[in-house]
Amino acid sequence: MTEVVAPPRAEVSVQTIANAAPRMPRSRRRENTVGWAFLAPFAVVFVLFLVTPLAWGFYLSFTGQSLTGAGGGLVGFANYSEALGDPDMWRSMGNTLWFTVLSTVPLVLVALAMAVLVNLGLPGQWIWRLAFFMPYLLASSVVSLFWVWLYNPQLGLVNALTGLFGATPVAWLQDTDWAMIAIVITTVWWTVGFNFLLYLAALQNIPEQQYEAAALDGAGKWRQLFFITIPQLAPTTMLIVILQVLASLKVFDQIYQMTGGGPGGATRSTVEYIFEVGFTGYRFGYSSAISYIFFAIIVIVSIAQFVFRKGARS
Repeated sequence: MTEVVAPPRAEVSVQTIANAAPRMPRSRRRENTVGWAFLAPFAVVFVLFLVTPLAWGFYLSFTGQSLTGAGGGLVGFANYSEALGDPDMWRSMGNTLWFTVLSTVPLVLVALAMAVLVNLGLPGQWIWRLAFFMPYLLASSVVSLFWVWLYNPQLGLVNALTGLFGATPVAWLQDTDWAMIAIVITTVWWTVGFNFLLYLAALQNIPEQQYEAAALDGAGKWRQLFFITIPQLAPTTMLIVILQVLASLKVFDQIYQMTGGGPGGATRSTVEYIFEVGFTGYRFGYSSAISYIFFAIIVIVSIAQFVFRKGARS
C-alpha cells in the first residue's frame, strides 16, 4: 500500500503579508496629513470653547457652585428639582414662547411681502434692498437705544404718530400689556432684512416660464402669487421658520437693553432669567440646571421641526 505524503505547509511570514497588502499611495497619505493639519486648529477651538464649556456647565448643574466660589459640592438633582418647581422660570419660558409666536409670524409675512415688492422690478431697486437690509447690520445696543427714544411716552415719535389719529399716549416699555409687543416691533424692524434676502434669492430662482405659461392661461398676478410663487417658496419658508424659532427662543439682547425684563417680569426671557440667577443671584449651579432644561426644550423643538419638515417634503 502506497503511503500518501501530504505536501509541506507553506509558511507565510508577517512581513510577506505586510508586503502583499495594498498600500495607500504616498500622495494620498500626504493629502490626509494636510487635511488633518487644516482641521486641527478648528478642532482645538471647538473642544476648548464649545465641548469643554458644555461639559463643565453640565457638571456645575449638579453642584451648589456660587459665583463667589463657595458651595461647590455635589447636590445631585436638587437644582433640577428646584428649577422644575420655580414659577419664575416657567414664567420666563412662557414669555419666551409668547415672544417667539408674536415675532415669527410677522418676520415671515413681512419679509415675503418685501421680497415680492422688490422682485416686481420697481425703479431704484438697490435703494429698496439697502433700506430693507440695512437695519440688520446695526448692533443690538444701537437698535435698542434708538427704539427706546421712539417709545418715549413724552417725546417719542411713536406716540406722536398715533396721536395724529386720536390715540391716547402709551408708556410702551412700562406697560405690561404693551411692552412685549413693543419689543416684537423692534425685533421685526431690526432682523427682517435677513429673511428678506433669503426670500429674494429664492424668488429669483423661480423659472420665468411658469409665470408666462400661467399668464397665457389667463391667470392674473394674485393667482400667480398663490399658485406659483408661494408653493415654490415653501422650502425657503420652512427654513426661515426654523431659523426664526431657534433665534427667538434665545432672545436676550434687545429685551435686556430696552426693559431689563420688566415691567414686573412681563418681558423677562429665559436667557435673561438664567443670566440674573447666575450673575445677580450668584447661583452658578442653579443657573446651569435651568440652562440645560432650556437646552433640552430647544432640542425637542428642533427635532419636532426636523420631523415636520421631513414629513412635509415626503
